[in-house]
Amino acid sequence: MSRSVRLTGRGVALLAFGVPMLGFGLWGAYPFMAALGAAALGAVLAAVLLTARTLRVEVRRSVYPGRVEKGDPAMARLRVNNPGRRRLAAFTTTDTLGEATRTIRVRPLRPGAGASYTYEIPTGRRGRLTVGPLTLHRVDPLELARSRRPTGATDTLWVHPRQHPARALTGGHRRHHHDGATTDDALRGSMEFVDLREYAPGDEFRLLHWKATARTGRLMVRELADPEQPRFTLLLDTRATTFAEDPFEEAVDTAASLLVASARAGHHSRLITPAGLDVPMPGGPKAALRLLDELAQVERKGGRNSALVPAALSAGRGAGGVLVVVTSVTTHPAELARLRPRFPTIHMIVLAEEKPVAVTVPGVRILGAARAEEAVRRWNEVATA
Repeated sequence: MSRSVRLTGRGVALLAFGVPMLGFGLWGAYPFMAALGAAALGAVLAAVLLTARTLRVEVRRSVYPGRVEKGDPAMARLRVNNPGRRRLAAFTTTDTLGEATRTIRVRPLRPGAGASYTYEIPTGRRGRLTVGPLTLHRVDPLELARSRRPTGATDTLWVHPRQHPARALTGGHRRHHHDGATTDDALRGSMEFVDLREYAPGDEFRLLHWKATARTGRLMVRELADPEQPRFTLLLDTRATTFAEDPFEEAVDTAASLLVASARAGHHSRLITPAGLDVPMPGGPKAALRLLDELAQVERKGGRNSALVPAALSAGRGAGGVLVVVTSVTTHPAELARLRPRFPTIHMIVLAEEKPVAVTVPGVRILGAARAEEAVRRWNEVATA
């Protein structure tokens, strides 16, 4: 990577002193002034040459854990080695931690020696945090010049939304044995025959359909699906005019709590937003992790006139079960009414300081709360009712 060398304030001052002193001494035949100016310029030149030399050092950084919940500790471990045959002088390095930086002072190292430094990464804001690259700093003994050289790779730290203990509440979508396309994505390992398809790497050999294989001349496998899959859909209102920044974080925490509880229970879970994000997952720990990664990056988008319910939810695949709408207003009766034929159960979680007004849509239950913790607590009361 490119290296830059710059004079410090002291170096600039000494250069500004040396140039006129040398010029005036030579012009006026004043040996002392000329020698003084030459010494000042020589010191600046030596400082530039010293700091411009390549700093032979091996630097590696690791981040652990790779995923944390907002506010939980995350650490970076910096390993510095001296691969040369000479003693390595002390230097400083700066690590970029998202919008923050951390400066580490590396002590002198003898040939072949190494040292480790550990420092904390701020996790107060959710998101996909890029850690790095490192910047090596070198300063001469008189602090007249300073060099900067980026080095090393970057690491990624996922800061997930805060999660509160929630209970899973889902409903089933009846699916009968039939030929043709299914109404949603089939889950592997279930019991009902849906269709035949060509073998793909990773398919289990016990699913091979030998008669179809002999007839077509290609390996064919059976596609199986559950007749009734528990399913949970969460619509997170991400319109910029609906939530301010802090209340939106409470909404994301609420969505994370409910979706993770559903996915970890093995239920088919889906995250969808008015901005076009649509993440259907089959359930399980990996599904919960993927949903949390998506929620870590979700942002407020869209204006006041944007529709709450996207077209993918009102007319797409994957209906049935429970729909939960996380928003801050209750002015969506017409949009929710269009979803009633597709979702037997609809809940609306309204995050607002004031008590939400009733929605005149049969079958829609409103849970009002001011913060995510209260919303999840009220949700748990519904789930255990």
